[in-house]
Amino acid sequence: MDFEKVITERYSVRKFENKHLGQEVIDKILHAGHIAPTGCNFQPQRVLVLNNDESLAKLKNCTKCHFDAPCAMLVCYNKNETWTRSYDGAISAPVDAGIVATHMMLEAKNLGVGSCWVMHFDPSKMRETFNIPRNIEPHALLVMGYPHESAIPLEMHSKKRPLDEVVFYDSF
Repeated sequence: MDFEKVITERYSVRKFENKHLGQEVIDKILHAGHIAPTGCNFQPQRVLVLNNDESLAKLKNCTKCHFDAPCAMLVCYNKNETWTRSYDGAISAPVDAGIVATHMMLEAKNLGVGSCWVMHFDPSKMRETFNIPRNIEPHALLVMGYPHESAIPLEMHSKKRPLDEVVFYDSF
């Protein structure tokens, strides 16, 4: 698919066909995240794939925003493997995980798979339910699957602020 088409047609899908993703599709989505840029190439991302009924049932105890998706990928980062900015101690890992998640969502769209980035989940329940170590920080839950034929973007999806409200040249 043409990149411009991918980025303009992708939307947060909240209604899916009841069909698990095949391993080949999952592998392509994971590959897109794997080649994403990260701070100093530290690659702190860790991805938990949930693609069976048992795991997805457990996920429903961690978030109400699962949308009955037949697959989910929890993008996390290792807090011990992050580039740190010397000026103020800011770490790149949360940004790195966001870039990884974005790459994965765009590849999913490219493959005909819908996704929705979910931030509304209980990290403590995720840790407990899926045995996530303390040094691994859950960052973004990507619920995904083949969009149901009735799936449509929310009305607010296409509403964008004017570019001159969000882009500045030389100074604010």
